[in-house]
Amino acid sequence: MDKNNRISFSSSFGFVLAAAGSAVGLGNIWRFPYLAAKDGGGLFLVIYLVLAVTFGFALLTTEVAIGRKTKQSPLTAYPMLRPKWKWLGKVACIVPMMIIPYYCIIGGWVLKYALAFLTGQGPASAESSYFSAFITSQVSPIVYTVVFLFLTCFIVYLGVKKGIEFLSKILMPILVLLVVGIAIFALTMKSTDGGQVRTGLQGLKIMLIPDLSTLTVNSFMTTLMDAMGQLFYSLGVAMGIMIAYGSYVPDKSNLIGSINRIEIFDTAIAMLAGVMIIPTVFVFMGREGLQASGPGLIFVAIPKIFAQMGAIGNIIGALFFLMVFFAALTSSISILEAIVSSFMDRFHISRRRSVVCEGAIALVIAIVICLGYNVLYFEFKLPNGVTAQILDIMDYISNNILMPIVSIGTCVLIGWILKPKTIIDEVTKNGESFSRKNLYIFMVKFASPALLLVLFLKSIGILNF
Repeated sequence: MDKNNRISFSSSFGFVLAAAGSAVGLGNIWRFPYLAAKDGGGLFLVIYLVLAVTFGFALLTTEVAIGRKTKQSPLTAYPMLRPKWKWLGKVACIVPMMIIPYYCIIGGWVLKYALAFLTGQGPASAESSYFSAFITSQVSPIVYTVVFLFLTCFIVYLGVKKGIEFLSKILMPILVLLVVGIAIFALTMKSTDGGQVRTGLQGLKIMLIPDLSTLTVNSFMTTLMDAMGQLFYSLGVAMGIMIAYGSYVPDKSNLIGSINRIEIFDTAIAMLAGVMIIPTVFVFMGREGLQASGPGLIFVAIPKIFAQMGAIGNIIGALFFLMVFFAALTSSISILEAIVSSFMDRFHISRRRSVVCEGAIALVIAIVICLGYNVLYFEFKLPNGVTAQILDIMDYISNNILMPIVSIGTCVLIGWILKPKTIIDEVTKNGESFSRKNLYIFMVKFASPALLLVLFLKSIGILNF
């Protein structure tokens, strides 16, 4: 795609909503609340907020600025900056290609539950065997995956303005309203268990008030790594997304202002997800219920809670899974766009052809992953101790190995080879002030690569604390 003729977002607001939609995904909803409850509540939140304005800001700024400077997707942006670093662009493109198939599978799971609650079948989804029976069937998961993948491909096919930006302007405000509404409702709930009353506000205290009673050096480091890992995945860095989206930002836009708004948006949604889920789970399942995360939280624990609410539970459940569906869809769109734009820039093909090619590749891989829960089922022990199937293995490779490599490589390239001035000049090209310039230099050269290396070594099981 010609650099001078590249389609752009129509406004900074459109870019912010699209980028925030990318950042606000399943990780905010099923991982953030679990980690906040597990790692001392308020302590996790404080560390997360500090990292958001330092570590997260540095990585997000770097990738968005690389995109706008080169007007290229991740596959071609890195070699444009430094030809010998084209390998990093290839890895940055492989990451979303690995993620999109299983992300659409999980999106299909969300769609299944959303339809169940919308059609009044919510109580059935609370049965203990419902989720396992669904994912182990040979046809149904594939059908829902195909529907979710088709929606994702169709929106990306419509393009940057008519597809991604247009949908983001519709879905993101709705998503925010749903999250806020369900969070407020969660705080009003209460239940009685064995004569003991549990309220939503008590659950909120677990999230907000730091529990330092068992704090040790090792537990602090665990919390630090958990918060950094959550922020790392939540912002959508190292997947090529922010480079692709950055390439669509007009040169006249205030890049720092937009990045600040993305930070605020993503962090606020993550916090609200915690307010929405932690009090709800605490009220109906106590502290023990807060130990569930991932699919176990969303598809097993949460439906049981809605079933205990009575008639209103089906309504709240429908709204909840609609919210999760919107979050998953906006994220899957951004992941696919990183690949599609890479194909367009590298092979000089049309958007339509690029979408069809990657859609076909993703569909084949997704079908294999779905069959990994039945006819292709096996168990494999990962270095982090998790017993995995095909989906878990792909998630581990992409998230725990390739993504840290991409970010570490990006920090080395910008911090030590091209120098931070490359990014600073880009974000201040219209005379904007960069109040965190010195912080950015320190983070991209020293702190971020060091923290990422520790996270990487912990993820692959070399470091334990």
